[in-house]
Amino acid sequence: MTERDVMLNELAQGLRPMSQGIEWFDALGPEKQSEALLFLRHHCVQARATTEDGPESVRRAGLRPTHTPAVLITCGRIEHQLGKIASLKTLDERRKAFRLLVAVLAIADGRRRERFCSDGCGHWWHRLSATG
Repeated sequence: MTERDVMLNELAQGLRPMSQGIEWFDALGPEKQSEALLFLRHHCVQARATTEDGPESVRRAGLRPTHTPAVLITCGRIEHQLGKIASLKTLDERRKAFRLLVAVLAIADGRRRERFCSDGCGHWWHRLSATG
């Protein structure tokens, strides 16, 4: 597990405030930001994000429905739309994409945790805690 893995999972689980996540994301160069977004996309798919997760993710991310990532997540198959969101290029759109993908991961992984991991699991990220 890398610092990135821990940071993104702590954000998705609410163990870190999004303001810390944005600060971390902004400190990355464009290539590392793209890697972080692609990592988030992959884990959203692995966590079995659904199209129905879109509107709640937009709300949790604090995006307006007219922001590009919010529009993308609500039109089409989610696995395709997550890739488009992760590929946004401008810094402003990337920040919004970051917030949205963290929210999608939070919803999808929360559901996975409830359904499949409530009695314990081997996922290292489900053993993170607020105390570090």
